[in-house]
Amino acid sequence: MKIGIDKMAFATTSEYIDLAELAKVRGVDPNKYLIGIGQSEQAVLPPTQDIVTLGAAAADKLLDEDDRERITTVIVATESGIDNSKASAIYVKRLLNLDDYVRTVEVKEACYSATAAIQFARGQVALEPEKAVLVIAADVARYGLKTAGEVTQGAGAVAMLITAAPRILAIERTSVAYSQDVMDFWRPLYATEAMVDGKYSTNVYINFFKHTLNRYEKLTDRKLDDFAAIAFHLPFTKMGKKALEAVLGERDDQTAWRLRKALLASQNYSRRVGNLYTGSLYLGLMSLLQNDSELKPGQRIGLFSYGSGAEGEFYSGILQPGYQERLSNVAGDLSERQLISIAAYEQQFNDQLGMNKEDVEYDISADPARFVLAGQKNHQRQYVDKQQL
Repeated sequence: MKIGIDKMAFATTSEYIDLAELAKVRGVDPNKYLIGIGQSEQAVLPPTQDIVTLGAAAADKLLDEDDRERITTVIVATESGIDNSKASAIYVKRLLNLDDYVRTVEVKEACYSATAAIQFARGQVALEPEKAVLVIAADVARYGLKTAGEVTQGAGAVAMLITAAPRILAIERTSVAYSQDVMDFWRPLYATEAMVDGKYSTNVYINFFKHTLNRYEKLTDRKLDDFAAIAFHLPFTKMGKKALEAVLGERDDQTAWRLRKALLASQNYSRRVGNLYTGSLYLGLMSLLQNDSELKPGQRIGLFSYGSGAEGEFYSGILQPGYQERLSNVAGDLSERQLISIAAYEQQFNDQLGMNKEDVEYDISADPARFVLAGQKNHQRQYVDKQQL
């Protein structure tokens, strides 16, 4: 029985900044961001948005009435949790008007956990092949203004429907997970901004990619030649290039040319949105599927998932006929965003609810999104579906 990704949809904020402009304001050569990091634009999160509203927006794009009846489980993968106890999936389920007889959980392991959620979902679908599991990777990458990590911030969500007989990607049986206790990136409970050792984290990422790929090759007798493309976790687009080149080396044959070309296609959307943490690999996959015109059904796609702390996983899937029709229009969504000034971005960054314990009420009229965070009352976040007003 084939089990895998049947539908995918992406949601991000309605505003963004130009990173060349950010570089000028910060007194940095723009090429450090545009070429050295590989980012050109960055989503700006207004205080009226968070992982719940973004996750609900992404899921709302892909669910039809049949899907809603089939869903038994909602899993939200995030490292931007809004509560130390209550799962964000419960809020998402309510905003989506799903049946109460639905399991709702949240999973965490830095940027890796969406992959764990997909693997968990596969097991659930194997038990009930007629049912579906909704997996949402929703995150806000936040490092702080005027920090080294500022250029790798971002926000958004990718929603995926995991089913039997999937119509995007049938996930193959063999996968390789690899974990070690590594302090390359973390966020203590008292902090709203992450702590990271950037160079060390890059080295760990590449090392984990090599370990998981090598073991996968040994277990399956497959080589790089067997892949039409490899999708990478892209906290910034240059990271994927570093990992791919670490295994290609000096190769300049047809396989190397194909994988490098596919990587460029997969970087397109992440370059314009920024870091999505748990969603970065899957936005990269959507970008690959919508921007590599040479991909064909029946081809094998490799996927490398990584989460600092650290855990990596390499697995693969086979493209299904008509896969292009099961993806939301990411390019269209990005073209409709509004460019804002660096000053406006800084103001919105500082206006986030964060760990504030006071009552807060936001003006939701300026946010065009359907699902919004209206504020906080009696220590409870107030989520609103504008269509219900």
